[in-house]
Amino acid sequence: MKLHVKKNDTVMVVSGKDKGKVGEVLAVMPKTGRVIVKDVNIVSKHEKPSKSNMQGGIIKTEAPIYSSKVMLYCKNCKTVTRISNKIKEDGTKVRVCKKCSKEL
Repeated sequence: MKLHVKKNDTVMVVSGKDKGKVGEVLAVMPKTGRVIVKDVNIVSKHEKPSKSNMQGGIIKTEAPIYSSKVMLYCKNCKTVTRISNKIKEDGTKVRVCKKCSKEL
C-alpha cells in the first residue's frame, strides 16, 4: 500500500481524539497503512525493571494511527493540503502544495 505521507513530513490530524494537532511523521508502516506522529496518540506503557531500564514504571509513548486520519500540513499557507507532483527542469520529481503551489 502506498501512503501519501513520508517520514519527516509535517501533518495535521483531521479526525479522532487528537484532531487539530500538528506534528512530524516519525515512522511510516506501509504494510499496515499506519504512521507514527510526534506528540499524537500518546499511550501509557507499563514496563518491568530490566538491565536497560532499572527503574521500570509507566512510560508515555506515541502509538501508530491510520494514515487516512492525517493530511499534509503546508507551512507556507498554514493549512492542510493535498499534493500534486511537478517535474523540475533537471528531471527530478517534487511534491507541490495544491493551494499555494510551493514545494513541500
